[in-house]
Amino acid sequence: MAAKIKKAVFKTLKTARSVTGTARNEAEIKRHRKFADMACRVTMPKGGVERRKFSVGRIPCEEIKPVSDLNSGYVILYCHGGGYVSGGLKYAGNLSAKLAKATGLTVYSFAYSLAPEHPYPAAAEDADTMWEYLTGNVADADHILVAGDSAGGNMALCLTQRLIAEGKKAPKELLLFSPWTDMTGTSKSYETNKDIDPILSKEFVMNSAAAYMGGGDPQDAAFSPLFGRFDGFPPVYIMAGRNGILIDDSIRLKERIDQAGGTAELDIEEKGWHVYQQMPGTMAREAMKRLEAHVSDVINGKR
Repeated sequence: MAAKIKKAVFKTLKTARSVTGTARNEAEIKRHRKFADMACRVTMPKGGVERRKFSVGRIPCEEIKPVSDLNSGYVILYCHGGGYVSGGLKYAGNLSAKLAKATGLTVYSFAYSLAPEHPYPAAAEDADTMWEYLTGNVADADHILVAGDSAGGNMALCLTQRLIAEGKKAPKELLLFSPWTDMTGTSKSYETNKDIDPILSKEFVMNSAAAYMGGGDPQDAAFSPLFGRFDGFPPVYIMAGRNGILIDDSIRLKERIDQAGGTAELDIEEKGWHVYQQMPGTMAREAMKRLEAHVSDVINGKR
């Protein structure tokens, strides 16, 4: 029965991918945004959290507080995915709620500016603003974990690299779900997994990259943190699905951090795909349990 359900979910996701397009134009991007919001709203876990919407300047934000708040003093800044062209508070509501319930920590999500209406550096500047807000009003840098999925993982990495380059305090740790680390589109997994990743296509990824960069160089670390510096980088916990087209982005990220003498743990779900944690089911639940154990160790000083 479980195998049949997984097969049905996989087929539905692939159908949805074909319907939402490849971000070639304004119409496809609008369609993708609408579908992504709807899908995350449908799969969002029910109960267990309290939500409060607020704004930081012009940036819409949401505080997601677990009913069983640990009151540890730690919080999570969550950067949502969507290729920098899609997503917002509705989209972020899924993983942010799962993060809050799994870790017992309050999560802060934000609707950063989207391309192509607002190309780089708009989203990066919004991330900087959120970091300044949290460190100035909520918690010290060493009590903030920064999480992100896909493009949100890219944002989390770039934010941390900027903080270190500017001599500022970095987050306690990064929690990344299938992070997008390289915008050049040269990884082999784009081809090897193109028929088994039900979420992403290379066309969508590259068109989104072009919209976000606005003519920039994809080898620039501002867009591809894989090519940036990892000296003095905080620990990173990476979760990815073996069948995702961005799996090489996660593997290469760990290699780069290891080479720099940092700490990176890579959790690969052999049957998973791109940000599989967003979906309901046993595989996603087990992943969040592993994340829960990891974060507990971090908070209790066991890592």
